[in-house]
Amino acid sequence: MSSADIHARPPNATLSPYAAPAKSVHVEDTPKRPAESTDLQYWRYDVKRQRQGQTDGSLLCFKYTSSGSCPRGSKCNFRHDEEAREHCQRNVCFDFLNKGKCERGPECRFAHSLTEEAAARDAKPRSERRRVESSCWFCLSSPDVESHLVISIGDGYYCALAKGPLVPDHVLVIPVEHFPTTIAMPVEPEAELRRYKDSLGKYFEKRGKAAVYFEWVSQQSRHANLQAVPVPLSKATNVKKIFHLAAQRLGFEFSVVNPDGDANQGRELLRSQYDGKSGLFYVELPDGTLLLHIIDSGEKFPAQFGREVLAGLLSMADRADWRNCKLSKEEEVKMVDDFKQGFREFDPAE
Repeated sequence: MSSADIHARPPNATLSPYAAPAKSVHVEDTPKRPAESTDLQYWRYDVKRQRQGQTDGSLLCFKYTSSGSCPRGSKCNFRHDEEAREHCQRNVCFDFLNKGKCERGPECRFAHSLTEEAAARDAKPRSERRRVESSCWFCLSSPDVESHLVISIGDGYYCALAKGPLVPDHVLVIPVEHFPTTIAMPVEPEAELRRYKDSLGKYFEKRGKAAVYFEWVSQQSRHANLQAVPVPLSKATNVKKIFHLAAQRLGFEFSVVNPDGDANQGRELLRSQYDGKSGLFYVELPDGTLLLHIIDSGEKFPAQFGREVLAGLLSMADRADWRNCKLSKEEEVKMVDDFKQGFREFDPAE
């Protein structure tokens, strides 16, 4: 494509989810919620379809179909269909309603039929799921999500800066779907996760740092978040040693998942071995090695273990608890803007 074609604005283009949100939105009959979270809730279906040039009004509006209202009103580029809304309330899959098929197939938790009997099959699980997601800090459709911390949005994952960061550029890589761990996610988003990790690695390397990734999974885990903490290159070789020392003090030993240091292969092994029932903690070192600890049912494992270990490595013991590192919203917004400016050249979602 020519440069002119690439930069041409499509007809009926909607607002970019990366643009600074408006300070106020005046739309009649719109539920009150933070303005900065409004546009982000359209990325999953509406913005993705806009990129594909499918904004001719023939496709359903996800917001209206799922909730019964749309802040864009008559200006929305997608169809507000009451019948589709009723099917959605009966647990019918949105993709099935919109496209006549669902890419998730049998793994989808919603009905792929317009008959009431089939649609009611999983009604209770869905109602429970909605209650959970509506109060989740990490679900983009939740009114509780702090969307001003979001720095990049992909198809299966999005990135946000951490609340109460251990260090500047402390990033959370978060599944869009409501999953308790990244290693229980479907196979398809895994490639996007690798792209985000590669991009973050390049971003940190340019600043003389290396990324340490860790994730804690427990029976109480709600929405997964893979934490990425940059450490100076001068300290990167000490990360393995300090995690082993911390494990010894708690009375356990890490097992090495991938002795060859192939991080992608290590995650595949984790995914194949995870039974979905056990708690676990794993850390990916700067050299790609994965250290794993399976948490016994009666074991009291520190929820902030990964952060506490890295706080010790960086001589920041006072920042081990995120609640001691809270920033004002103005400071968080500036932190996000600064990160976006530097990350833009690496962002795989751009």
